[in-house]
Amino acid sequence: MSVARRSAARLGAAAHLAAWRGVRLLPAGLAHGCFALAADAAWLRRGRGVRRLEANLARARPEADQVQLRALSRAGMRSYLRYWCDAFRLPSWSPAQVSATVRAEGAEPLQRAVAEGRGAVAFLGHLGNWDHLGAWGAQHVAPVTTVAERLEPAQLFDAFVDFRRRLGITVLPLTGGGTFGALLRAVRSGGVVALLADRDLTGTGVPVRLLGEPARAAGGPAALALATGAPLHPVTCSYERLPRGAPARWGLHLVVHPAVPVPERTAEGGRATQVAAMTQACVDVLSEAIREHPQDWHVLQRVFDADRRAAS
Repeated sequence: MSVARRSAARLGAAAHLAAWRGVRLLPAGLAHGCFALAADAAWLRRGRGVRRLEANLARARPEADQVQLRALSRAGMRSYLRYWCDAFRLPSWSPAQVSATVRAEGAEPLQRAVAEGRGAVAFLGHLGNWDHLGAWGAQHVAPVTTVAERLEPAQLFDAFVDFRRRLGITVLPLTGGGTFGALLRAVRSGGVVALLADRDLTGTGVPVRLLGEPARAAGGPAALALATGAPLHPVTCSYERLPRGAPARWGLHLVVHPAVPVPERTAEGGRATQVAAMTQACVDVLSEAIREHPQDWHVLQRVFDADRRAAS
C-alpha cells in the first residue's frame, strides 16, 4: 500500500472511531437528521458509489424510468446512512431497546433448532441493519458468529470486532486460515452462524441468478449447513418507521424464512451440486425481498457478472 493510501486509510479509521464516540452523544432525531443530510449530499454529488447503487437497483426495478430510479437511489442512500447512524449508536442501546426495535417474524424454527442443540446457519444479504439483527439474535436465539473481511488499517478492523463483540456477535476474519473450522465449532456448539452472502468477496463464489441476472454468491452458508446438518435459513429485513413514543425513530422488520431443502446427493454433482442448489434457493428469497424493499439493499459495489466483465 502506498504512503498516500496508508494516510487516507488512517484518516478514515480516525473518522470512524470519532463517529462511534460522537454520534452516541447526539439526540436520536438530530443524529438521524445529520446522516440524512449527508446521504443527500452524497446522492447529489453522484459519485461512483451512487452510480453503482443505481445500476444495481435498476435490476430490482427494471420498469423504473430515470426519474424514478434517481428517487429510489436517494432513498437507498438515506437507508444506507441510516444503517451507519444506528451502527454508531448501537453500543449505547440497552437490551430492551434492541428488542423493542425489531419486529420478528418466523423465528420459531430457528429458535427450536438451537433449543435442540443443532445450531443453525443464516444466509443474509446486505439488507437493513445486520448488526442490529445480530444483537437481537444474540439476545433471543443464541450466540451469533459471523465473518468479516479484514479492513485496513488493522485498528479499524479491531474496532469493528470490538463493536460487534459488545453486541454479542463474534467476528472471524475472512482471511487468515482456520475460519471454516471455527464456524463448524460455533454451529456444533448450538450457536447461530449468520453470514452476509450476496457479495462474492473471494472470487470463488457460486454462480447464481440474482434478480434474474447472473451473479455470484458465497457458498459458505450452504457448505456449513451440509457439514453440520444444521438448517439453513434465509434471513431478510427492512426498515420501518416506528410510532411516536417508541425507543427509536426506525425499527427493523426481521423475517426468518423457512429452511431451504437439502437436495439428494448424486454421484455426478456431489456436494458442489447441493451447495449450488441451496445457495440459489437462498438467493431466490433474497431477490424477492430486494424487489419488495429495494431502498434497503445496501450494495454500492459490482455484484452482477455483466458489470464485472464490463469493468475488466
